Amino acid sequence: MNTSQRVGELMRTWVLGACGAAVLGLSAPAGAADQGAPASLSDALAVIKAHRFVDLTHAFAPGIPHWKGAPDERVKTLYTVDKDGFRINEYCHIGQWGTHVDPPAHFHAALHTVDQIDPKDMLMPLVVIDVHDKAAKNPDYVLSLDDVHAWEQRHGRIPRGAFVAMRTDWSKRWPDGAALANKDAAGVFHYPGWSMPVLKLLYEERGITASGHETTDTDPGAATTKDDYSLESYILGTNHYQIELLANLDQVPEAGALVWVTFPKVENGSGFPARVIAVAP
Repeated sequence: MNTSQRVGELMRTWVLGACGAAVLGLSAPAGAADQGAPASLSDALAVIKAHRFVDLTHAFAPGIPHWKGAPDERVKTLYTVDKDGFRINEYCHIGQWGTHVDPPAHFHAALHTVDQIDPKDMLMPLVVIDVHDKAAKNPDYVLSLDDVHAWEQRHGRIPRGAFVAMRTDWSKRWPDGAALANKDAAGVFHYPGWSMPVLKLLYEERGITASGHETTDTDPGAATTKDDYSLESYILGTNHYQIELLANLDQVPEAGALVWVTFPKVENGSGFPARVIAVAP
């Protein structure tokens, strides 16, 4: 186990083990004391704050890249500091706006809405599968089982309950919508995506909690050109959520970090802008 992995494992032990036990009034997990786990949430917070915080979120505003069928955001100022002593803006945008959460109900009416996502599923070990070099050479690249197995050879088995992010560096094209879509003369989109074998491995065998990517879609551009969103439908059909349009994955390690995925508790929500923050060793 390398240094990055050990720090990440200690952080996960402290936050998800000893601290969770303290909240519940239980004993710390076996081995936690031997690893020097903090005795309180305050101690755990001090440890976390000593590490790097990386914002994995794009700021959103009118005119940002978005799904082809969505209207642009509208912002109206209702009150100003100069006139009223305070400022209030009215924001009108779709749920799937900017860096955002797609809950299962986005595609499957009977499954979890935004407000039904369990808070414990919003703090996770972060796994970053880096294929940015391959995507640079082939914009239609799809994540393969070989990519996942290569990650596991370097870092060990993907931990159960992880958030798995696909790094393509496609977020560096933000906020140029044309560059993100990468459409050719025939109108075909060319951007990378996931593959069904990888998603089935991650969700059905590794037991991950959620996944995310830098592109506008789970499915590669060649598929979404034909309105084929079968990979996204698969993820959400497992009653798990995903995050789209992530940023700054090049600033976090492949293994050893934690991630907080946050978003408002929208009643019966079909999606909403998210704030995603990594804590990296």
